[in-house]
Amino acid sequence: MLLLWLATPAAGAAPARTPFQIRCEDTISKTVSVFSARQNGYTINTQLSYKMLTAMKGVASRNDFVLGLTRTESMVRIGIEGAMLQDPGSGYECIAPRLQVQLTYAPVKIYVGSEFPAGSCGYREILAHEMRHMQAYMDHLPRVEKTVAAALAKRFGGKPFYAPSGTARTALSFEVDSGWLPYIKAEMARVEAVQASIDTPAEYARLSKVCNGEIQKILVKTRAGR
Repeated sequence: MLLLWLATPAAGAAPARTPFQIRCEDTISKTVSVFSARQNGYTINTQLSYKMLTAMKGVASRNDFVLGLTRTESMVRIGIEGAMLQDPGSGYECIAPRLQVQLTYAPVKIYVGSEFPAGSCGYREILAHEMRHMQAYMDHLPRVEKTVAAALAKRFGGKPFYAPSGTARTALSFEVDSGWLPYIKAEMARVEAVQASIDTPAEYARLSKVCNGEIQKILVKTRAGR
């Protein structure tokens, strides 16, 4: 539990600030949250068959197939800094939290089934589909940054964080680890709904028929040879 050392105002009156609150709110730097959202590039792998890619994605039905696959991992790091003041008389201290939030995607790995040679029509169509997945990840980062920045601003509001002496940093770290970190990770994970909307049955059906049936012919040939 985080305790705020605040004077209780009379009904209808503006809250009176204590001398310690004045020191904290007027002399130490305001709360700042610093964000860094970036993506670390991508690679294209053409060494695995579409059957292997289907197994990697965990498709259960024998009638389903995965011609390409896009994989990455989101990472969230939160650094905590901030100037602190103490008030021996009240036994409280205040800290101006400076949260450094870094949102990153590990290098994206794009797989295209080995049955489709680089430069072929099938390869280009499958790669274009997978690039839509990668773009969805990239578009999601600034959305999360904006959402989380607004939530942090609402929570801290440019005001110091108060707690009993000797506990402010620990209490702030606990709030970040138990509350903010899971919240930000959940916001990052929202992109999976967008990814699912790209992989519709209609899109799979379209891919199987493009390039004058090139992809469909390969699927039929490899299935017949299993």
